[in-house]
Amino acid sequence: MSQFNNRSMGLFDIFSEIKQNSGKNDFPWISLNDVTPLDEIQQTNDKTTVIFKHSSRCGISSSVLSRFEKKYQDKVDRIEFYLLDLLNYRAVSSEIAERFQITHQSPQIIVLENGKVKTHASHYDILEITIN
Repeated sequence: MSQFNNRSMGLFDIFSEIKQNSGKNDFPWISLNDVTPLDEIQQTNDKTTVIFKHSSRCGISSSVLSRFEKKYQDKVDRIEFYLLDLLNYRAVSSEIAERFQITHQSPQIIVLENGKVKTHASHYDILEITIN
């Protein structure tokens, strides 16, 4: 019985975090609304680029996004952070999967250096990645 209570509390915590953080986003995301910026991203030679693929209907995605923003708030001057709204721009996600040869997942993060994929992860594994 205690295992069930621990799992329930975990879900409660996730949804509580989402509710607390809704509307408080001051992270400097660059919206990725079409495929045009992907050309520029692939040609970048001087900056690390991050693409975060997010589904606003997914509690896990919202929780990971919130925690990711807190973790990397101090790196916003050295890294370009792109946010892709999967619900509205699924075609952009498909283009990312094709160009970078990465199977689509959600939530998902793709870290690029010099226009090439350095690493990628999905779900809570996103929070285990170290980006310099």
